[in-house]
Amino acid sequence: MKDTRIDRRLFLRGIGGVTAGVAAATALSACGTGTSRTAGGSGSGGKGSKTVVVRDSGGSYGAALQKAIYTPFTQETGISVKVLNLDNAPLLAQIKQGRPQCDLINDAMVSHTKYVKQDALEALDLDRLGSVKSAKIPENQITEYAIGHSFYGQCIAYRTDAFGGKKPESWADFFDAKAFKGGRAMCSPDGDLPELEFALLADGVPMDKLYPLDVDRAFKVLTRLRPDIKKFWDSGPLPGVLLSRQEVTMSTVWDGRIADLQKQGVPVERQLNGMRRQFSGYAIAKGATNADNAYKLMDFALRAESQAALAKAFPSNPSSPVAYAKLTEDERNALAGAPKYYDKGFDADVDWWLKNEAAVTKRWLEWARG
Repeated sequence: MKDTRIDRRLFLRGIGGVTAGVAAATALSACGTGTSRTAGGSGSGGKGSKTVVVRDSGGSYGAALQKAIYTPFTQETGISVKVLNLDNAPLLAQIKQGRPQCDLINDAMVSHTKYVKQDALEALDLDRLGSVKSAKIPENQITEYAIGHSFYGQCIAYRTDAFGGKKPESWADFFDAKAFKGGRAMCSPDGDLPELEFALLADGVPMDKLYPLDVDRAFKVLTRLRPDIKKFWDSGPLPGVLLSRQEVTMSTVWDGRIADLQKQGVPVERQLNGMRRQFSGYAIAKGATNADNAYKLMDFALRAESQAALAKAFPSNPSSPVAYAKLTEDERNALAGAPKYYDKGFDADVDWWLKNEAAVTKRWLEWARG
């Protein structure tokens, strides 16, 4: 799977920027760079079109979307789904030029917030999205411009054979290399947001009092663990590799990565206490050619049934609490979003990170080198 989280990190840091993005978009138009696939036939767009173009990240996630969302949508409506795999900067540049290649954008909610600041999204008419109510999408994932459909969680992964039968229960245990011996791995800013929240939780800050983050305090806690951090990971599979090779006994990880390791017989488990949630959502590009069909596809994808179908095809945590009731107990409890786990975690504060990420990342890089 091509991971959108890394694309998003670059986008939010402004690498490439809108100016470079315009050049990239022009090049894309000229040479056809980017990938697409189609469910059903194709259409020319415009009013009465039977086509909708959606941006997603492709890979195994894109294949799961095709199976669980796009193909059933086409079968139900007769509207073909064309898929565009395009990074954030050129996509934003296209919209700014008034020539968006896609109608519906599937991306991180934090990226949608960035799009809003660039006047790149259409304000949504919730009356056209009945599934928002029927699926009971959480209110904090319903914004004027985007609706959250799923989340990924960042949590602890650990080797079950490393601590003499003891089980780490919290971030305090993760940061205690004396009681829980062995190396640690944490994420670099090239992989995801710096993990300041985990340091603060380890230092006793309650989950509901994390924001605004006390940056100085967080770095003091991180510094205490620095000698035991053996690797900073920048891609989803790497924590599993490090744990499998016993290079570390604990690592931060994206929660969906643990199941595959367990299937391979690696003695690893996850700890969801203090999990950081980051949501992805749907938005409609400003000036979308097929806006009506974009609404239809968004409404279909937000259905509880659709979210449950996607969760069966990919380790995606539905935003809809109703979706979990449509899964078996085993399927439900394999997901970090299951009701039994949900209150163990917290939502990343998108606004705080948008304002502070650049400064925190700069400080993190200096800290990691030091």
